[in-house]
Amino acid sequence: MANFSVSALAVALAASSSTASAFVAPSVPSASVAHRSSSALASTAALEAPPLSPVTAWGQPIPNIRDVQASYRSTSAPEFAPTISAKDLGIDSSDTAAQLQYFRDNATAIKNQMEECGAVIFRDFDLMKEQAGFQAMYGALGMKVCLDPLHSVSARPTVDGQKNSPVYEAVNKESRKNFFIGMHNEFVGTRAPRAAAFVCFKAAEEGGEFLIADGRAMFRDLNPDLVERLYDRSIRYSVMELPFFGWIDGLPEPVQGPVQGAVKGLVSAAINAKVDFSVDLRWDEGGYDNTKMLQARAPSQPAIVRHPVTGEPTWFCNVHSHSSKLRKDREGKYGAERFEDGASQINKSDMFFGDDGDISDADLEHMDEVTMKNVRFVKMTEGDVVLLDNYKCMHGRNVFDGTRKHGVAWFEGWEGEDSQRSAARPLEEQVGQLA
Repeated sequence: MANFSVSALAVALAASSSTASAFVAPSVPSASVAHRSSSALASTAALEAPPLSPVTAWGQPIPNIRDVQASYRSTSAPEFAPTISAKDLGIDSSDTAAQLQYFRDNATAIKNQMEECGAVIFRDFDLMKEQAGFQAMYGALGMKVCLDPLHSVSARPTVDGQKNSPVYEAVNKESRKNFFIGMHNEFVGTRAPRAAAFVCFKAAEEGGEFLIADGRAMFRDLNPDLVERLYDRSIRYSVMELPFFGWIDGLPEPVQGPVQGAVKGLVSAAINAKVDFSVDLRWDEGGYDNTKMLQARAPSQPAIVRHPVTGEPTWFCNVHSHSSKLRKDREGKYGAERFEDGASQINKSDMFFGDDGDISDADLEHMDEVTMKNVRFVKMTEGDVVLLDNYKCMHGRNVFDGTRKHGVAWFEGWEGEDSQRSAARPLEEQVGQLA
């Protein structure tokens, strides 16, 4: 029997689901402080662990979802992901003190714009070319950092290599450069950050664009019959496959059943002791030789949720990144991922209806078509930042060549979020359709 550890299982499970008082990065009062090194910053305040990523906000059910979608199709949508350029503001790209002051002075307006538009793109700001300035930028906005949602089951590398550093690597590995990272909202099991800021410290020589898409546009553009089916039946993900059990078929037939039961029980206990959500294991066969394997499935969940602040319905479904069929289709274009470790080899995901029924190829292809129709390829250069609402804006990454160094900070919320929530109109008023 192949050997595997609880940590290896947890790493694979977490990677495929991607899925208290706040620690806020200190404000940087001057350009000279804004440009201090990442290691110097780490030696002062960055070693205190931020709080856990918040619990996923699934929201209240949406009755008459087909009618709600029809209403949204008949209304105009706000501009998605507008760009703010330091040059357009009349701020010199090298004047980091003036740039930091801009973020302080306009923090509320920027956060309101993120909520209304789903994301905001910042260009021509030298302030964010280094980690210290990036932290100063989101600190000035009043964003409240949290741990990576993978924290409880894995450890995503940090940009500066420091434990508890709030800025994580954003899938820059050379071994995954030809792997198109499908569109997804960031959540792992029961936890999802409210927002995120993605920063470019070094752009890839070719490709490597950061991808974003408006979840509200996805909801509007999908076929109404499919929206109704997905919402009525919910969805669930297969988050891991363990192809280690072909040896069971070589045992005498009378003992195969009891052995399968014992193995399933042991593996289930090991995984569920590590993660903070229930995992359902089932026997299946896979690979070119139909090897016996255990497949882990997460609990069912809605594909469309109410936004935690505004109450708007938004697509919150990672089919584009998790569907086995869609990944295989992309492999035909970009080539297969080069698996280099045990965790990657068992990190195989898929998506089903919440009642475990298969989703047809036609439905998957439609969701892929609508997703790509709404994807924006953002070619970031050094210092560029995309601030996004994790519930309204999906993200992904294009294939690349060369060396890519992007980072990400996750946020449990922000100063002023409660005021935004109080000012939001109920969904009933927004669409005029709910009973």
